Amino acid sequence: MPDQTASPNGHDGHHGHNEADGRPGRHGRASHAGPVSARPATSPRDPAASAALARHITREISEHGGWIGFERYMALALYTPGLGYYARDARQFGAMPASGSDFITAPELSPLFARALARQLAQALVVTGTREVWEFGAGSGALAAGLLGELGDAVDRYTIVDLSASLRERQRASVDKLAPHQAHKLAFADSWPDHIDGVVVGNELLDAMPVLLLHHDGVAWRERGVVLAGVGASSPTEAAAADTPAVVGASADSAVPVFAWADRPTDVTPPTLADFSPEDAAEAAGWLTEVGRQGCGFITSLAQRLRRGAAFFIDYGYPEAEYYHPQRSGGTLVCHRSHLVETDPAALLTDVGDKDITAHVDFTAIALAGQDAGLEVLGYTSQARFLFNCGLLADMGAMQERGDYAGLARAQKLVAEHEMGELFKVIGLTAPGSDFGADGALGFTQGDRSHRL
Repeated sequence: MPDQTASPNGHDGHHGHNEADGRPGRHGRASHAGPVSARPATSPRDPAASAALARHITREISEHGGWIGFERYMALALYTPGLGYYARDARQFGAMPASGSDFITAPELSPLFARALARQLAQALVVTGTREVWEFGAGSGALAAGLLGELGDAVDRYTIVDLSASLRERQRASVDKLAPHQAHKLAFADSWPDHIDGVVVGNELLDAMPVLLLHHDGVAWRERGVVLAGVGASSPTEAAAADTPAVVGASADSAVPVFAWADRPTDVTPPTLADFSPEDAAEAAGWLTEVGRQGCGFITSLAQRLRRGAAFFIDYGYPEAEYYHPQRSGGTLVCHRSHLVETDPAALLTDVGDKDITAHVDFTAIALAGQDAGLEVLGYTSQARFLFNCGLLADMGAMQERGDYAGLARAQKLVAEHEMGELFKVIGLTAPGSDFGADGALGFTQGDRSHRL
C-alpha cells in the first residue's frame, strides 16, 4: 500500500452525523439515521476476503518484527488492493442497509448539496482563471454528476482522482446516467499529476486517511499498534503497561488471524497535550487520541502542485482546541457498517476490510499544513453556514413551492445541527495571488470561523 502522504486517497468518505449515545465527538458519519452499536452489527459479508486480508496483515506484522502502528494497519484495512474496504467490488454508499451499503453521503442525500457547492466552485473558477475541477475520492460519483450538471459550460474537464477501479466504474456510470450531456468531460487519474490548474474538491475525504493512534499510560504518550493475539494481558491498559498484547476477538488458534493492541514508546505527542504535570499525567491515564499526519501530508502534496486554483474540503471534525478537549479523551475512531456506528475499540480489529474505519479531522492541523506549504486559508465554517451562504435556503424554498416535501426533509438533514449541519465543516484554501475581492469566497461571507482554528 503506497504511503497516503504521497498518494491521493481514494474515498469520498461518507455518513451523516449521529450522536445517539450522547457522547461528544465519538462518531459523526454513519448514516443520518443509523443507531450506535457497541459491537459489530453483522457477520462479514465476504468472509473469504476478510480472512485473506487478515492473513496479508499478519504477514506485514511478521515482516516488521511483530508489531505495526495503527496508522499502517488502517491503511492496509482500507486500501490493500483487491482486499481493503475501499478496494473491494462492494457497495459502500447507499440510503438503506437493505442495499448492502454502510453509509450515505451528502451528495446522495440531496441534489441541493451539489447545487449549492457548485456556486462556490463557479466563483473560484472565475477568480483563479481556470476551467477544470479535480475531485479527490469521488465515492459513488453522485457529487461529480451533480457538479457537472450545475457547472455546465464553466468547466472543460472534470478529473476524478481515485485509487479504486471498482469505484471509478461506478462513478462513470453515475455521470453517464445523471449528467449525460457533460459526461465527455469526465477524466480519471489514480496518482498525483505534476501540477494542478483548477479547483479541487474533497467531500469526506480527509476522515478516511490513516491516523497515528496515541495512548497515555499515566506517565507518557505511547503509540498504539497492532500485533497478533497471544497469551498475555486481557485489556489494552494492561498491555500498555506490560508491552504484551491485549487479545480482541476470537481465540488465538482461530483459523482467521486474531489481532490485538500493543503500545510502544514514541516521541510524538498530540498538539496542546504535549506537557502534563505529574498530577495531570496520572489523571490522563487511558487517554486515547489520534494525530492525522497523512491528512496533513496530503495537503502538503496538494500545495506543491496547485499552481493556480483553490481547494474546498468538507468533512466532520473540529479545530484543535475542541479535538483534544478532555471530553474527547476516548478519541474519535469508529467503524461504520450497515448504517450502524461501532464505537467499541475492539471493532477496529475484527472483520477487517468489511467495515469502514474513520477518524474526525483536526482542521487546525489542515490549515497549518496548507499555510506552511504556501497556501492561504479562504475560510472555515460549518457545513450549514457554508451551504446557506451558497444559496441553499432559496433552493429549499423553491423545493417547498413545488411541494417536494420528501426532498425538503432530506435537504434539511444537510443543515440541521443534530444531523450534518454543525459537525461537518468546510475549509477553503487557495494558491497565492487569487483575489476573491472584498467579500471573499462566497461560502464564507457570513459565519467565518477561521479565527477559531
